[in-house]
Amino acid sequence: MNELPAEVCEQLLELARREVRGALGVMDAAGVCVGHVGPVYDVLRRPAGCFVSLHTLRTGALRGCVGKMTADRPLVDTVGSMARSVLADPRFMDHPITADELPGLVIEISILGPLRSIDGPEAFDLFNEGIYMTLDQRRGCFLPQVARETGWNRQQLLSRLCSEKLGLPADAWQDPHARFEAFSVILIGPKPF
Repeated sequence: MNELPAEVCEQLLELARREVRGALGVMDAAGVCVGHVGPVYDVLRRPAGCFVSLHTLRTGALRGCVGKMTADRPLVDTVGSMARSVLADPRFMDHPITADELPGLVIEISILGPLRSIDGPEAFDLFNEGIYMTLDQRRGCFLPQVARETGWNRQQLLSRLCSEKLGLPADAWQDPHARFEAFSVILIGPKPF
């Protein structure tokens, strides 16, 4: 999956929006809980991993990002599940997203390509590929847009991956037992919620 037609991207965005609204109990004008999307394109039935992210419209601050690396369910199911789960991002449980906040958010969906083993932390394109690291039975990843948005260089990104995602010392990426995989992303959005 290299690209998706515009109508498929719009359907995925609408599905994610409706799932978030439905999880918050937002009703439509007729008083019906919003959470259903129309017909499903064939491409959406293919298994794929994805992340759903929410940011504030005004500042771009992250408000939630949850994903699934494995491609064991149809993309349409994974997007729906991750859209519901983004509201439970543990980093924001002390200040959860509310229905009133939705108009001030943007949403993006990152559809993941398959993981591919790489020879080490230098063997991925910092701004165009995501990085997935495994060490001591701990795993974590950063999507490619993280480096673009933060301006971090490779060492900064890998150090933050270790400390923030794996709970390891910042230099753990240099451990000879660390295993790295890279992945491509089809980015949909960011679009206003």
